[in-house]
Amino acid sequence: MTAAPQLDMSTLPPFVNAVEGRLMMALKFFELGRLSLGQAAEVAGYSKRAFIDVLGQYGIPVADYPASELADEVAW
Repeated sequence: MTAAPQLDMSTLPPFVNAVEGRLMMALKFFELGRLSLGQAAEVAGYSKRAFIDVLGQYGIPVADYPASELADEVAW
């Protein structure tokens, strides 16, 4: 497993600490589909399970299915 890339957090506003900045960045990139769940969790410094909990706290779905695909998945 490769280590999370080093991020330059020196350009964050003074009211945002590095831990919060990494978490917010990981959440947004996951939400946009730019990072996988595992990658985003690693960037944020969380386990996958803990990151799933954080996603729930921010109202970000873990799986983003289009309605048509979801209907196919749950149809018996």
